[in-house]
Parts: sequence; C-alpha cells; structure tokens
Amino acid sequence: MVALSDEQFLVHGAADLVEMGLHRGGWHTTDKLRVPKNITLILLPSRSPELNPVENIWQYLRANWLSNRVFEAYPDIIEAACDAWKSLTAAPVVITSIGMRDWAHIGQE
Repeated sequence: MVALSDEQFLVHGAADLVEMGLHRGGWHTTDKLRVPKNITLILLPSRSPELNPVENIWQYLRANWLSNRVFEAYPDIIEAACDAWKSLTAAPVVITSIGMRDWAHIGQE
C-alpha cells in the first residue's frame, strides 16, 4: 500500500487521496497495518460479498471457467485459474460490466 502514497503512482501528486474498500479480514483490521496519510480505508459491512467488486469477479470466474470441474493435481488448478484470469482480462468490457450493477448505481448519472 505504500506505493499508493508514492507520488510517482498518483495522477495529480502526493496530495491526492485514495479510498480503498476492504472486507473485514483480520489483515485489514489489525493495528499493525500502517496506512499512509493519503489513504482512507473503508471497511465493508460483514457478510456482504456482493458489495465487493472483487467478489463479483471471483463469482464470474467460478461460474464461467472454474466450477463443475475435477482437477487431477494442484498444478492443474493453478493452470485453470491462470487460464480463466487470462480469458477474463482479454475482455475488459466484461470486467466493466461485472462492476456496473444496476442496483449499485441507483440515483447516479
């Protein structure tokens, strides 16, 4: 996360603010986490994976490439996950559509 506070990664310079939505995993809520001053952590409600866009991506990957399969060995799982990820990233319009849920944009233009 330090890279997000580094001026070279920001569009307008170090004064920019970054907001990150996070689930409530222990590694996100520990007092040991050092968060740069320009980053605000927004903790999502517990047990609400539908609010986390990454969870929607995983759901799409499982539904389209990873479910209902039997893998012979661990390397086969890794290969299938990598192939699924490559297929998804080759279709940026699909990624955008996954994040554009109608219910998430009610009242917004």
